[in-house]
Amino acid sequence: MMDRRTIFILALACLAAAGGWWLQNRWGTALPAQPPAPAGVATFAIGDPVGAYALPDLHGQTTSLAAWRGKLVLLNFWATWCAPCRQEMPMLAKLQHDHAADGLQVIGVAMDQPQSAAAYLKREPVDYPILIGIDADPVPTTIFGDTAGLLPYSVLIGRDGRILETKLGVLDPSTVAAWLDEAGPGPSPSSAPSDAQRVP
Repeated sequence: MMDRRTIFILALACLAAAGGWWLQNRWGTALPAQPPAPAGVATFAIGDPVGAYALPDLHGQTTSLAAWRGKLVLLNFWATWCAPCRQEMPMLAKLQHDHAADGLQVIGVAMDQPQSAAAYLKREPVDYPILIGIDADPVPTTIFGDTAGLLPYSVLIGRDGRILETKLGVLDPSTVAAWLDEAGPGPSPSSAPSDAQRVP
C-alpha cells in the first residue's frame, strides 16, 4: 500500500498536469491579431463589395461569387489537414440544410489541392459548393482579410454582395445565429434569384 507521502506527491502531480492542460488550452485558443497585408495586396474590409471575385471548383470550372448575388453567402475557408475546420463542417452542412429556404448559401473554399479535398469530401460529404483556393494569387484568405493565414476563417457576405462579418477560428451556433439576425430575413420565394450560373 502507498503511504501518505506517496499519495500526496501523486495528487500534486495530477494537479500540476491538470493545471498545465488548462493553461495550454486557454492560451492555445487565443487568436492572434491580423497582421498588415503584404505590400501591394489589396484586401476586402467590412462593407466592401466582393464583386465578381472567382475561384475554380473541384473540377477546375471557374465560379464567381457574383453568381450568388441576392443570397446571404457564408464563405468558409478550410483545409483537410485543419482539425477545427473538419470539426465545424457538419454544423455548416446543417446550417445550409436548415436555412437554404431563407436564402442562405454556404460555400467552402478549400486551401488544399483538389485531389485532397475531393478525397476527403468523398468520405465526409457536404451539401454545399466547394471552391479551391490553394493556387490563387494573391492568396484568397489574405484577400478576404485573414492576413495571418490561419484556418478556419469565415466571411459573411450580404445579399448586396458586401462583406458583413468575418471570423477567424471555429464558428459557434450563437455567432451564426447573431449573424443571421443581423442580416435580416431573405427575399420571398417568388423574388429569389435563380440558381448560381457558372462563369465561362
